[in-house]
Amino acid sequence: MNQEQLRRMEHDKGFIAALDQSGGSTPKALKAYGVDESAYSGEEEMFTRVHEMRTRIIKSPSFDKHEILAAILFENTMDRKIDNLFTADFLWDKKGIIPILKVDKGLAEEKDGVQLMKPIPDLDALLDRANERHIFGTKMRSVIKQANEGGIRAIIDQQFEIGMQIVRKGLVPIIEPEVDIHCPDKAKAEEIMLGCMKEHLAKLSADAKIMFKVTIPTVDNLYEGIMKDPHVVRVVALSGGYSQDDANEKLARNHGLIASFSRALAQDLRANQSDAEFDSVLKKAIDGIYKASIT
Repeated sequence: MNQEQLRRMEHDKGFIAALDQSGGSTPKALKAYGVDESAYSGEEEMFTRVHEMRTRIIKSPSFDKHEILAAILFENTMDRKIDNLFTADFLWDKKGIIPILKVDKGLAEEKDGVQLMKPIPDLDALLDRANERHIFGTKMRSVIKQANEGGIRAIIDQQFEIGMQIVRKGLVPIIEPEVDIHCPDKAKAEEIMLGCMKEHLAKLSADAKIMFKVTIPTVDNLYEGIMKDPHVVRVVALSGGYSQDDANEKLARNHGLIASFSRALAQDLRANQSDAEFDSVLKKAIDGIYKASIT
């Protein structure tokens, strides 16, 4: 584990840029950016176009270490290059931004009000490659749709089981049990989830380091207590379908909670913008998210 990156993630101000749209969500992300499906043919061309989009974001002057702590990458992005450097090396060596890798393979069908992660085949091999590519940590997402205690416990059990496999490889896992913002009893679901998270934290070995990525809670500052746990490097928030303005307003009410936004970061970026316009729009988004993340 890179100790300078760990210190930065634990103590510095800023937020995490989520640039990890994968196979299923990539066409939607490209379409929002102004690149229709008619502009590419096949998966390889699609990933090339989305890498061009991510490269443009990463190389923009406003995409800067003073406001951005880290960026989450899709596996395909990790294996591609920016200016002849692998993406993770470009982020850290040229930008001072910590590289994180999305490792989950998507969601299983809903059961007991939740969607567990699908199996992650060859995870050890992927983690070994992540270490070779100088990745700091990982991210994996599950979704909670109902305040069903059995389902929520299954989510947290799975996240921590895989999380410890990641810890043993010397990486810092981001455990992401997203509570759907449309969950009919969202506050109750978050309360149950927090209880399960605390149970698992109490069982961790002294040297285990993890992060959490959560939906911005209904009850402000719900996660303030676990932020103080010595195992927890950082607690970050997803935008969860909220608009950029709504997400920033809700985030700012939660002290110590920082953003890890995807759609809310890139929602106003377009392929046909000039470089100057693109950077101006990106800077406005980054400044707003940063301000909400340092309350």
